[in-house]
Amino acid sequence: MTVVTAANLGLVSLGFGSAAPADPARRTPAELADLAAEGAALLKDAPAEDIARWAASTFGERFCVTSSMADAVVAHLFSRVAPGVDVVFLDTGLHFPETLRVRDLVARTMNVNVRSIRPRMTVGQQDGEFGPRLFARSPDECCFLRKVEPLERALSDYDSWATGLRRDESPTRANTPVVAFDAKKGKVKVNPIAAWTQADVDRYIARWNVPVNELFKKGYGSIGCWPCTRRTKAGEDPRAGRWAMFEKTECGLHV
Repeated sequence: MTVVTAANLGLVSLGFGSAAPADPARRTPAELADLAAEGAALLKDAPAEDIARWAASTFGERFCVTSSMADAVVAHLFSRVAPGVDVVFLDTGLHFPETLRVRDLVARTMNVNVRSIRPRMTVGQQDGEFGPRLFARSPDECCFLRKVEPLERALSDYDSWATGLRRDESPTRANTPVVAFDAKKGKVKVNPIAAWTQADVDRYIARWNVPVNELFKKGYGSIGCWPCTRRTKAGEDPRAGRWAMFEKTECGLHV
């Protein structure tokens, strides 16, 4: 396996050149784990754009971005460094209309390929199989059916994916690395804005006029499916409005 170094990626003091896309052939989990360790060491303190360039040049066509469409910051970041990149959106069938509007705007205005991935069952079919309002009785099961399994299916085409996770979002995300090997998925997970604060996000949005979900203006701190998301109160953790009736803060995509 070719060792990833600053030299063979075309990096000069982390100022990335236009490195050629990686061979799209599938790598083994061991090779991917090595790449993740090398990337984590190389990019620990790198700017988000450099992390994004490394991911795109290292994994080529076997790389994608995932987005919840709360905002389009990470999708926009990769549209600048890897035009045409796949952006995976999990269309649970339970999204707010405002969320779907962000998705559609991204698809129309950015140089990315939005892929809307749906669960195997519609909401109606799920109600018939498991009873109505599964989200109110067993949110973990509902999240698995409508988010976790669809993501696993979508990621089968890739060796690596990027998320918009940030360390300042909640205590459970405080140690988020910029690059890591996800042993459960056997893939490399890239979090280019892990070190950003909300102020950094706001500056990026303002500079590039990035689409943002209108629900943030209506008191929501974090946006998921409508049945499991409420407005947050002053001083609350941004994710306090997610699954507020349960001891649950993550849908299962990042654990």
